[in-house]
Amino acid sequence: MSYSIDFRRKVIFTMEEEGLSIRETAKQFRIGSASVSRWINQIEPKASTTRQRKIDKSELIKDVEQYPDAYQKERAERFGVCQKAIWQALKKMGLTYKKLYVIRKPTKTLDKRFNKKQQYEKEGKHIVFIDESGFSHDTPRTHGYSPKGQRCVGLKN
Repeated sequence: MSYSIDFRRKVIFTMEEEGLSIRETAKQFRIGSASVSRWINQIEPKASTTRQRKIDKSELIKDVEQYPDAYQKERAERFGVCQKAIWQALKKMGLTYKKLYVIRKPTKTLDKRFNKKQQYEKEGKHIVFIDESGFSHDTPRTHGYSPKGQRCVGLKN
């Protein structure tokens, strides 16, 4: 607990009136000499930060359910806290980072392509795949968060 502003002023006033050194003043009032030297420059205590200190667990659970594949940095921005606070909260709640479980249904176009490939192979023709698309900047996320013992389902394109 910090000292009151009145007490701080009294210490500084006494030091100036009696011409005491910082060490002598600290000894007289039974406080630390570092405190006295700090009060000489600034009597008022520094204002506390307005940063949110605690993360609402129910809100974090809802956020994980809504965005299972979001990065910790993205969650921290939504909650107005640092990334480490998100990491610690997720760890306390037993939410782990794991691979996403994605159920892919077979489509007709894939089946047609596969059948066509088999037809070419029977005829003795070679298939060459040329990728001209380059690097995709919006690759799907392969990992997300979910409670221990449960699968993580979700995909963000």
